[in-house]
Amino acid sequence: MVEKTHTSGLWPALYEPFRNFGAQIAEWLAPASEASTNDKAYLISVELPGVADKDIDVSVDNGVVTVKGEKRTEKEDKGETWYFSERQYGAFQRSFRLPQDADEGGIKADLKDGVLTITVPKKGPEAEKATKVRINAG
Repeated sequence: MVEKTHTSGLWPALYEPFRNFGAQIAEWLAPASEASTNDKAYLISVELPGVADKDIDVSVDNGVVTVKGEKRTEKEDKGETWYFSERQYGAFQRSFRLPQDADEGGIKADLKDGVLTITVPKKGPEAEKATKVRINAG
């Protein structure tokens, strides 16, 4: 009796290291970020050195804050006997899901020294509202 070797199982094993390659590249290119909280707000810091505020878009949709934009930098140096030119271009995007007590309407963003800081205020405790029910006497 001759036993057949099934080779199609080999292809998934070869393919596996590349399965999430696109997601890994996107993660490497995403700007570094940090999230923290205090009593009054959630703070999100995103490192965007060399990115102008006009090239950054911050939006909130359905409980998710998204920071996206494009980095465009050019550097050129000249000397008597040398010349150096460097250009960097690239789009980036980073999203953050907000907790339920985040006040989406009060979000503020500040860019200083290449760091974008997004402040998301927390909603205050909602006071319990008692409703008086009117009794109709017949």
